[in-house]
Amino acid sequence: MFRFINPYRQTKGLPRRDFLRVGGYGLGSLALGNFLPGVAKGSPVMSPLRDKSVIFLFMHGGPSQFETFDPKMDAPTGIRSATGEIPTTIPGITFGSTFEKLAQRADKFNIVRSFVTGDGNHDIKPVMSNDTLQANLGSIYSRVAGPQRTDSAMPTNVALFPRAVEAEAGPTITDFGNFESAGEFGSAFAPFVPGAGAGLQQDMQLNLPHARLDDRRKLLAELDVWKRLVQSDKAVSNASTLQQLGFDALVNGISEAFDLQQEPISVLNSYDTRPHFNPNRIDKKWNNHRHYADHGTSIGKLLLLARRLCERGCGFVTITTSFVWDMHADINNAPMTDGMNYVGAPFDHAVAAFIDDIEARGLRDKILLVCCGEMGRTPIINKEGGRDHWGNLAPLLLYGGGWKSGQVIGQSARDGGQPASNPVTIHDLLATIMHTLFDVDQVRVTDGLPRNLLNVVGRGTPIPGL
Repeated sequence: MFRFINPYRQTKGLPRRDFLRVGGYGLGSLALGNFLPGVAKGSPVMSPLRDKSVIFLFMHGGPSQFETFDPKMDAPTGIRSATGEIPTTIPGITFGSTFEKLAQRADKFNIVRSFVTGDGNHDIKPVMSNDTLQANLGSIYSRVAGPQRTDSAMPTNVALFPRAVEAEAGPTITDFGNFESAGEFGSAFAPFVPGAGAGLQQDMQLNLPHARLDDRRKLLAELDVWKRLVQSDKAVSNASTLQQLGFDALVNGISEAFDLQQEPISVLNSYDTRPHFNPNRIDKKWNNHRHYADHGTSIGKLLLLARRLCERGCGFVTITTSFVWDMHADINNAPMTDGMNYVGAPFDHAVAAFIDDIEARGLRDKILLVCCGEMGRTPIINKEGGRDHWGNLAPLLLYGGGWKSGQVIGQSARDGGQPASNPVTIHDLLATIMHTLFDVDQVRVTDGLPRNLLNVVGRGTPIPGL
């Protein structure tokens, strides 16, 4: 429920509950009691939350390990990277040649060359908790942290698709997994999905119970009216500090956080992939051409938006730009060489810009960026120049989060088809994420958390070497 009262109603005072009412866990569920001056507080309880956030950039479709971070140029033709290799800032380590900017920053992040997703199925298994919970990892975070910050109403769990930053972007393919699932936790803890409908300017909805903020434009117009009334009407102007704080947080904090135009032009330009990617050069014979274009024009802005949200209190952001890394070289998908130009080049620029920005802002220890897909690609390039599904090895990039950097963790076999060292599994990745976000021991003794959640959070150890 989202209700504004009539400020011109005849009354001697505005009841606290009537100034601005937002039911349940909606956007304005501000836990306003925290703002009450003089309210007695209970005994302090140690929070299980670390002052950190995770951005999971999901490379949907399954990126190739060869053309990204493990070129295998000493392997025979037909196995080694179809795009060649490029040296990195780590001696003796090369990346696929499309990743020129990431190669120059390889000392800033970690690459895992022994990551195994377990199967070659199209799904979203790395960003889901497990088969029992069937919840987006962000929903685990919001179940512990609460659906939004009590001091700002910032959602703690957000999912970003191209329409969050590009009103004209097409729909994101979600046939292979529900990024918005909160599983058994219920919709209260599902991700906030801006731009879920016709584009950010027309639709900014919270996927939370009791209320959905349907038309963003209408909402902001109503808030603008309210702001003018607050400034002009004596009855409203006499509202308590509590009420004004809650109102200002809703009006100013949330809308500002999602407004990229608040960024300096230099920052906007640094994330802009358009000078490095021309959607008009995408061959329309691939049925996936629209998704390549959406990926290329949105990925930088999505990462910038994710950074803005994490700075303002969001704990978990999932990003996907649709089903673009599936490079079979068939009627739908481009071959490796074209596909890496369409998809890899914008990814390279956007992630490099993100790393530079986070380093400059001193947030390296505060934000963990995870980049991987649901699988890797076959060691053998098929006859059309593509690679097919492969679950025995996949690329994984980890930046920030307070972990060590500049490492290549694990080794792959000469043909790039399986680990040549101890495999890093999705459970290891999950443990890394959980230990970034939580004091796991404190989570275990926190009252009211479901047993299934405790089992997931407490399982395993972070990736060895970090």
